Amino acid sequence: MPAETPKESQERLPLNELPTGVPGRVAELNGQKDFCQRLREMGFCESSIIQRIGGADMLICQLCGTRVALSGRAAQQILVEPLRGDA
Repeated sequence: MPAETPKESQERLPLNELPTGVPGRVAELNGQKDFCQRLREMGFCESSIIQRIGGADMLICQLCGTRVALSGRAAQQILVEPLRGDA
């Protein structure tokens, strides 16, 4: 039986489920093309490192040294891979 590589088995979850204070890598953007483009313009590009600072309905995230507020609905469209000490 072939063994999975760590990258293939990497956990992906919506940004609003990322634990506060845990860094994550943006893995995928979901939603309409214009919405995804706007997220990329704000810095939410695939492979970007992000950290959830706090919030529930409105999330505060740190991205590229800047704090950004996102609605919970928008945060659900951003899939991240939690980083556990390997950022």
